[in-house]
Amino acid sequence: MNAAIIGYGKMGKEVEKVLISRGHKVSKIIDLSNTNFDLEDSDVAIIFSSPESVYKNIRNCLDLKIPVICGSTGWTDDLKEIEEYCKSLNGTFLFSPNFSIGVNLFFELNKYLSKMMKNHEDYKLNINEKHHIEKEDKPSGTAIKLANDIIKNSNYSSWILDCNTTKNDINIDSYREGNEKGFHEIKYTSKNDEITISHNAKNRFSFALGSVLSAEYVIGKKGVFTINDVINNIKL
Repeated sequence: MNAAIIGYGKMGKEVEKVLISRGHKVSKIIDLSNTNFDLEDSDVAIIFSSPESVYKNIRNCLDLKIPVICGSTGWTDDLKEIEEYCKSLNGTFLFSPNFSIGVNLFFELNKYLSKMMKNHEDYKLNINEKHHIEKEDKPSGTAIKLANDIIKNSNYSSWILDCNTTKNDINIDSYREGNEKGFHEIKYTSKNDEITISHNAKNRFSFALGSVLSAEYVIGKKGVFTINDVINNIKL
């Protein structure tokens, strides 16, 4: 597999290592110093670029008939539009706010717990997330997905960032500290006790591996996919 890497920060460099370790070739690296979108020799593009550039990068790849794996966050107000654009071109697109297999298991645990807690209104919910100081978007895409999954399964109606909340709001506290790889915590607190589940990333390898597994999965396929499609057919 020949893969283009779009966005060559910490995640892009980690993706490069995983691609090589799994016998693939890095066909192109596109970043601020190289914006030439010549992807003729690429089978797939893996995007971890800045929120400001990701929308344009995705459309450029789709226009070139290049399957897209995207892990960038902070742009998802345009996600539905991109998915429809992909379908109109009979293209290939897979987005995930978090490619870690462990985080996606955590997503399922969060859904299960939110259903259990729905009728226990004496517990107040809070989401905490921490990332490195260079992460631009707040809250993280992972925290937003956690909140939205809870909203679908509970009496909560919205989420708010770093604010005092009403009864039906989920508060998300976001922190940017040092070289934090990614920490997410779901906390239900009552006057008498506390229920907490959390995920703490030790390194970036799992995120990069998930994106490369996703790239391997979409080769030869058309349509819009999710990380769950990959997990259900995973071959390590």
